[in-house]
Amino acid sequence: MMDNAVLEKMIKEVMSSMNKEDSYTSKTESAPGARMTEANYPLSEKMGKTIKAPTGKTLDEITIEGVMNGTITANDVKIAPETLEMQAQVAESVGRDAFARNLRRAAELIAVPDARVLEIYNALRPYRSTKAELLEIADELESKYCCKINSAFVREAAMLYESRGRLKK
Repeated sequence: MMDNAVLEKMIKEVMSSMNKEDSYTSKTESAPGARMTEANYPLSEKMGKTIKAPTGKTLDEITIEGVMNGTITANDVKIAPETLEMQAQVAESVGRDAFARNLRRAAELIAVPDARVLEIYNALRPYRSTKAELLEIADELESKYCCKINSAFVREAAMLYESRGRLKK
């Protein structure tokens, strides 16, 4: 039987970490070891000893018993950039390049505090930002969080919004 107090504690930890201004993990360039392919899918079943949480625990070490006895924390069940990179490699191996690009953008954004991601999302809506504001966001993403893919994406949005008349006046 599930202990509601333990589950509530974990949910509160996740929710409170969303409001922190620091990242719980640092971004790395790619997943360790060989390239992932369709043969590695599903990762949870075939790579459980390789996939790690930002805390260093492997997927195989994350159990319901650990949640119930408190040895597994909210940070142990957060996804790491390396795992998203592994997923992106699997997606590429089956020709799902657009999905792979989305996973890599998501992997970069792990380093950005959740509240800031929401602010950037709102700033990217048409007529919400000037070109200068969008370019500032792109610079911040690249210099502060090492988000090269996302910074290029925001710069591209600034240029497109300018050409289509979608910038804030």
